[in-house]
Amino acid sequence: MRDNKLLLIPGPSPVDSRILEALARPTVSHLSPEMEKELSGTIENLKKIVMTREGQPFIIAGAGTLAMEIALLNITAESDRLLILSQGYFGQRMVEIAEAFGLNYRLLESPWGRVVKLDELRSELKKHKYQVVTCTHVDTATGSCAPVKRYAEIIKQEAPEALLVVDGVCATGGIEENLDDWGIDVVLTAAQKCLGVPPGLAIDVFSRRAMEKRKKLPKVKAYYSDILRWLPVMENPKKYFSTPAVNEIRACYEATCLVLEEGLEKRFERHERYASAIRSGLRSLGFSIYTDETCLASTLSVIGYPEGIDDQSFRKKLDDHGVVVAGGLGPTAGQVFRLGHMGNLTREDIIFAFDAIEKTLLSLGGEVSLGDGVETVRSLLIR
Repeated sequence: MRDNKLLLIPGPSPVDSRILEALARPTVSHLSPEMEKELSGTIENLKKIVMTREGQPFIIAGAGTLAMEIALLNITAESDRLLILSQGYFGQRMVEIAEAFGLNYRLLESPWGRVVKLDELRSELKKHKYQVVTCTHVDTATGSCAPVKRYAEIIKQEAPEALLVVDGVCATGGIEENLDDWGIDVVLTAAQKCLGVPPGLAIDVFSRRAMEKRKKLPKVKAYYSDILRWLPVMENPKKYFSTPAVNEIRACYEATCLVLEEGLEKRFERHERYASAIRSGLRSLGFSIYTDETCLASTLSVIGYPEGIDDQSFRKKLDDHGVVVAGGLGPTAGQVFRLGHMGNLTREDIIFAFDAIEKTLLSLGGEVSLGDGVETVRSLLIR
């Protein structure tokens, strides 16, 4: 038995020992040479991770919801029309943020477990003019992965003036996001997902075009979330606006170094390979996959239970065996569990998790033989 529980929720994800060691270093001044080096290093690493040469990252104490708010408030004028593409729970959160600040928006949504179709987006952009379009790359509630590159192509064709905001909270650092080449204007994320840092940092990367628009806006409905107040700090960490989360940023620097040491292509491929192996292993134990096969994310899975297995009982017993998964959200509550497989998850973690899942099923009367799921994933992980 491990001496700590394995977090397989859709974030926070398991934290590598190198990141924990960085987090535990003594707190330094937010204006110190150490902080200057590590904040600047994190900014440069994030540019590489989202593949931008001239984009401007912002790293601010908060979580993914703050990153969403920062993105919307800094590029949406009062007169702008905003199109929100939603494939689940967090598309709806973007709606709530828009309503909270009185933004003029329209919602284009898909059924849960699917994504907005390309033709639907094209048709909407032909019918109405929009200045900002947002989409969720991977919805944490549904496990559906949007075709962001294709969305960007359609926006370039039908609404070239519109800015594209991509919610990468459950994708950035685990699934490709090419800000420059695809034509994304803002990628937003949170440190605790695919980057594998403990919760505490909201991250936004603005394209040059998005920065130009913010500078043209006479005002925004924000103070702490106004990127122009943070820009001098991001350009020169010796400047001061508000005290940054020093230890979190030091940990995030280590995390982004780990991402780049692994290599982006290898990291994206590993996420895909792990996701495929995990789903095969779960199917072999009688589970089903909630998300449509056409839009499965490589960072998490939404799993339906075998007949006769109760959601609360399963998750409680699995927790007793040392593995923590998340319940369903919204209409899926009580019907599925959500299993994150992102960030710095290892093969050993996956095998440990499947051993715990098998024992949990057996204790609840499931028809399974110990070792079936473990051997399935083991054989796929070593290929």
